[in-house]
Amino acid sequence: MSSGTATVLPQGAGYGVVVGVGFFFAFVMMGITYLQNRYTRFSTKTSEEFNTASRSVKPGLIASGIVSAWTWAATLLQSSTVAYNYGVAGPFWYAAGATVQILMFSILACKVKQNAPRCHTYLEIIYTRYGKAGHLTFMFFAFLTNVLVGSQLLLGGSAVVTALTGINVYAAIFLIPLGVCTYVILGGLRATFLCDYSHTLILMVIILFFMFHAYATSDLIGSPSKMFDLLQEAAVQRPVAGNQNGSYTTLKSNYALVFGVIQLCSGSGTVFLDQAYWQRAIASKPTTAVKAYIMGGLAWFAIPFGFSTTLGLSAVALVDNPRFPTYPAVPTKSDISAGLAAAFSASALLGKSGAMALLIVLFMAVTSCASAELIAVSSLLTFDVYKAYIKPNAPPESLIFVSHVCICIFGLTMAVFACIWNAIGIDLGWLFLVMGLLIGGAVFPAAFAITWAGQSKAGAISGAICGLFAGLVAWLVTAKQYFGEVTVASTGEEYATLAGNLAAILTGLIVTVVVSLIRPQNFDWSITRNINARPLETGGPIASTQPTNETTTDKIDIPSAVAADIDNDEKEKSDAGTITPPDEEAGQGSIKDVDADEDTEEHPQKLKRAFFIACVASFVLTFIMDFLLPIPMFLSHYVFSKGFFTAWVIISFVWVAVATGISVILPVVEASGFFRQFARDIAGGKKSRS
Repeated sequence: MSSGTATVLPQGAGYGVVVGVGFFFAFVMMGITYLQNRYTRFSTKTSEEFNTASRSVKPGLIASGIVSAWTWAATLLQSSTVAYNYGVAGPFWYAAGATVQILMFSILACKVKQNAPRCHTYLEIIYTRYGKAGHLTFMFFAFLTNVLVGSQLLLGGSAVVTALTGINVYAAIFLIPLGVCTYVILGGLRATFLCDYSHTLILMVIILFFMFHAYATSDLIGSPSKMFDLLQEAAVQRPVAGNQNGSYTTLKSNYALVFGVIQLCSGSGTVFLDQAYWQRAIASKPTTAVKAYIMGGLAWFAIPFGFSTTLGLSAVALVDNPRFPTYPAVPTKSDISAGLAAAFSASALLGKSGAMALLIVLFMAVTSCASAELIAVSSLLTFDVYKAYIKPNAPPESLIFVSHVCICIFGLTMAVFACIWNAIGIDLGWLFLVMGLLIGGAVFPAAFAITWAGQSKAGAISGAICGLFAGLVAWLVTAKQYFGEVTVASTGEEYATLAGNLAAILTGLIVTVVVSLIRPQNFDWSITRNINARPLETGGPIASTQPTNETTTDKIDIPSAVAADIDNDEKEKSDAGTITPPDEEAGQGSIKDVDADEDTEEHPQKLKRAFFIACVASFVLTFIMDFLLPIPMFLSHYVFSKGFFTAWVIISFVWVAVATGISVILPVVEASGFFRQFARDIAGGKKSRS
């Protein structure tokens, strides 16, 4: 599995999963798309359905999609790495540090529904507020985010696939996205939601399988009590630097706390600047977007927490066992940084079946997140490049064709970058820690674009750019100061990346606020509410003229690409054929149905109430997870007793069970009415299109 270690599975198993499972989902998606186009009123031949799922998805499926999209290869691999390195503090800080962003994004999701209900991408909002210069600036950060995330998925996934099966790492990098590109092209955004759901179902089942085996039935561990004893023995032989008494069972872990701060900064960039998360807000029903993000964030916490509290700690506990893959040697630092701790422990616990289960769950995580990235970048390239600068009056069929082509282009692009990182010696751990300092400067400017009317064009652009340069300088200077040289190894250390991440995100915040206060904009939100607005009955487009905004100090440029002079959605529907109205019964509990008369602007009080709930819930939950629970245990230097550790493990089981209810059971409950009507329509041969 590492250098000098035999692989657990044959190469055929690797190719079978990477190619076979990918195309299995492609064929399933082909069937779902056929049924959807034939028996529902949503056609994948329309760009509105392909890129936004007709803005009709219910909160349970949105929450499931959030869980799936935020479960990267790094979620499983890097969380196990920090568990191996820091003990119980690693899984906690990984989960707590990256849940905050999803909770906070519920505020942005609500504001999108309030202030830009018809946008396709968040860059359309940027374009409308700040013109071409702002649009190009944030487009750079958006694509940088997607390239880093996409290539990181393939880098981590291919490393483990190669370690477990021995297949060529570059073959794995190119083959993993092949099936994903196929099913995303076939079904669009709704395809990603439906496949996300199936992936999440498999993910939860396998995580619970590992947890029950490790803590209940394994002959090597078998109980929380035995795990605790093994961790105490490991601490005697290999004490953890920076942990209280060198223990693996304490939250008094200096380096885990540093990692948690890096996770907060890095995760903020990869959520707030990734179109995939904005796209889920855009696709959700107006008054349920907040609920979806709160539930999705809480459900996602369970995945790295439960998974790495099991496999990451198992790697520590079993490293001296003859069944451990590297025995009698301990894993090298490069093995652990590459994300192989989970692979080692899965193989030790269950042999070939454990390796196969990990291979499947990892493939599910990589492909589900990759599908979200593919459709997100496709939307950006279609609406913010092609429609904005190449063909503003592009017809619907042209937009669909471009979307399909762009999915293939980005699939190839992220594979090429993953190959580059692998060839020059950049591993998953390094890329994960460095990513935040490259994109962190644009986090607050992007968030303020939809929440703060006072942010000016100069403030938004200068904040993002100054944050980038501050992050790079702080990163390199700290690496040189602490380690005496600037190398891949020194720049990947915790303190160097911590300095870069903090400098980037805080500089971006300070600069954008100061510049905007000096030169405020006082933006009129009615302008963004008219993005892609439908024509008035008189025939004049709503957004064809710019509303007068006397107090605006910066000139507002509304390009023809986002000032929707043509209602493409209506054109698409007419091109696709006459759509029969849905039955009233079919609208109850449907995943796919959307109320024809429901529009964001008809529910201002509900949206205000949702915004209040988002603010209270996100800040309160953040305070509890990141301060109230961990900081007292950190400052008190508390080391877990055997009873407390047992309770800690039980909590991880309960949390994973609740997350399964939210992301697996709730979507089915919400869709029960739709499935009944759908079955009746198919049985009766009823078609939705003439």
